[in-house]
Amino acid sequence: MAKPKLKTAAKKPSSSADSRHIGKGVMDSAQQIWLAGLGAFAKAQHEGSKLFEALVKEGSALEAKTRKFTQAKVDEARGNVESTLGQVRERSQETWDKLEKVFEDRVSRSLKRLGIPGHADIKRLEARIDELARASGKPAAKAAAKRPARKRSAG
Repeated sequence: MAKPKLKTAAKKPSSSADSRHIGKGVMDSAQQIWLAGLGAFAKAQHEGSKLFEALVKEGSALEAKTRKFTQAKVDEARGNVESTLGQVRERSQETWDKLEKVFEDRVSRSLKRLGIPGHADIKRLEARIDELARASGKPAAKAAAKRPARKRSAG
């Protein structure tokens, strides 16, 4: 809005009145600037606390979402590890069983080469002893009891 021009020819105000008038205008302007600043500060404080509360709320929601997502991933990884571990255990058991079988076969062959009878040979001999005992009329238990116990050498 344009200010109207003062007429200079009609009446000239005194210089002290002029300076008072200018001083009052400056003071009024300074007062308005000060009040505007206070208003801006109060609004910033009020809006700032609202903004802070909104940010805290959003942060809490994001944290909960992140925790849920992370827990799902941890559960998935745990399931994968347990599945893999189960497969490894199964394979290691199969390998162990194969190794045990190979060891038993080699020991059995070595014992046969040395002339030491195996479990099957002893069972056949016991069956033959029982058969002979029945044929001779003596009970098998008595025949087995009369057999002297064989001592095995430690070396």
